[in-house]
Amino acid sequence: MKALQYRTIGAPPEVVTVPDPEPGPGQVLLEVTAAGVCHSDIAVMGWPAEGFPYELPLTLGHEGVGTVAALGAGVTGVREGDAVAVYGPWGCGTCAKCAEGKENYCLRAEALGIHPPGLGRPGSMAEYLLVDDPRHLVPLDGLDPVAAVPLTDAGLTPYHAIKRALPALVPGSTAVVIGAGGLGHVAIQLLRALSPARVVALDVSEDKLRLAREVGAHETVLSDASAAGAVRELTGGLGAQAVFDFVGAEPTVRTAGAVAAVEGEVAIVGIGGGALPVGFGHLPFEVSVHAPYWGSRGELIEVLALARAGAVSVHTETFSLDDAPLAYERLHAGAVNGRAVILPNG
Repeated sequence: MKALQYRTIGAPPEVVTVPDPEPGPGQVLLEVTAAGVCHSDIAVMGWPAEGFPYELPLTLGHEGVGTVAALGAGVTGVREGDAVAVYGPWGCGTCAKCAEGKENYCLRAEALGIHPPGLGRPGSMAEYLLVDDPRHLVPLDGLDPVAAVPLTDAGLTPYHAIKRALPALVPGSTAVVIGAGGLGHVAIQLLRALSPARVVALDVSEDKLRLAREVGAHETVLSDASAAGAVRELTGGLGAQAVFDFVGAEPTVRTAGAVAAVEGEVAIVGIGGGALPVGFGHLPFEVSVHAPYWGSRGELIEVLALARAGAVSVHTETFSLDDAPLAYERLHAGAVNGRAVILPNG
């Protein structure tokens, strides 16, 4: 089968031919219908050779949907032909967090060498994907694969972050979204669907700010040195009750801290390497800062339900598997408005 692999440190990914996988006991083989392109992959391919955590070559793709093609011995709960989404942050399945469905916070994954597809084990940017356990599959129930695949990360991750902040997002409150790209433009829709808060979007790109307005942002602000002052002005000097930074670079986390209100929440979701000092005098009183990771299996079910209800949709641009390297080039250049999706069998 064809697969997109990261094969050499510092080199671009390549489309190669690899053996077709076969499901062993308890495993499920999917024919991949769509795979999402994510900035996290670019971050991985930017890591230096020293301390690189994964074995190469690595088939990319941690967002995946597909059709069940074959079942390993003992598999129940799914049938050949089922259309499913893949829950990506795999855990051990038995620890306290996994028992809650929070495999994204599995307490034993690192010790056991368990990795998500595309982030340590073969991912979804291939004609077939081997899934370790049927519990990591969620029925699409009529959702279009292209529309659904970004929801497994670009939908689930902001949903997880926003859900925690909902008690603070009462009528009259403000939520700030920093970065209106793949995750951010979904976060805006989620905030509009789940809360009465006024949503203010920040980005360095006028195209992405235009997208932010299209999907429901009440206000948009160019993310530059004056952005924090502009948000403070919009909020009458009070700041925002919840701030979601989907970039996570040093300048954006500084902005996030600068626009947070007293008792506000700051979620640093992006992996741009920035950090926000926490301590007396650094932030307004009782501001909480956290770094959420992905979401639970139950939350993925909820996100897909929101999509079926028409409350959230993802702006997508599709590419063939042969053109997948180009998709990463366009994403790296900031030329993808929304989410790039690969069609391995399209």
